[in-house]
Amino acid sequence: MRLESKVALITGGGSGIGRACAERFASEGARVAVSDISLERAQETAQSVTSQGGEAIAITGDVSVGDEAQSMVTVTVEAFGKVDVLVNSAGVSARNAMPEGSSPEEVWDKVIDVNLKGTYMVSWHALPEMEKAGGGSIINLSSVMGLVGYPVGMGGGFNPYNPSKGGVLQFTRNLAIDSASKNVRVNCICPGYVDTNLLTALTEDAEAKAQLEARHPMGRLGQPEEIAYAALYLASDESSFVTGTPLVVDGGYTAQ
Repeated sequence: MRLESKVALITGGGSGIGRACAERFASEGARVAVSDISLERAQETAQSVTSQGGEAIAITGDVSVGDEAQSMVTVTVEAFGKVDVLVNSAGVSARNAMPEGSSPEEVWDKVIDVNLKGTYMVSWHALPEMEKAGGGSIINLSSVMGLVGYPVGMGGGFNPYNPSKGGVLQFTRNLAIDSASKNVRVNCICPGYVDTNLLTALTEDAEAKAQLEARHPMGRLGQPEEIAYAALYLASDESSFVTGTPLVVDGGYTAQ
């Protein structure tokens, strides 16, 4: 059991990478607090965990709202006594951030608020609890798009997703340096394109999906479980000398 006796708070845990992390962590002995903007989705993940013999609770809230971010941490501590691991997986893309017809400014603000501010806010409230517990691990979800720009023709010039994920990467480095003396490690994962609901608009069309797959030297999209295994490494004591690092899991996308 690689996470035995540890407590993990996972935002965006109702689907995709967040759900895969919750299920994987629980299978390795962690007690899991599953947070999502949708209580129904959070409950579905928690039920999946408990049905397999794990311990989990469901929490709802908006990571970009300070009081709600604090509540996620508070409820976790009330339920399990501490927080050892935080996975900041809650995120949106420009495609699904706002209703159709929203202004570019509204889309920008929403993507930055959820992806960057949300990562900041939950970390802000979780860090003191990790110090009380004697240390911990914060795992942020960045992206390959935090490392490179969109290819020509993909309309990425004003897309807020890349700046939001680049910000997550730099925030990770800053917080890692500041938290190292507190025995709290801070890292991020930079996935390539992963087959989750964030990609639905791009993968419903077979031709568009094939083009995305072709951009990865391995010739396919990633699966949420593959990212969860990377998060498991960063959550575990196996990565005890790893902090401030972007772990790229992208099927070779950025090696080109």
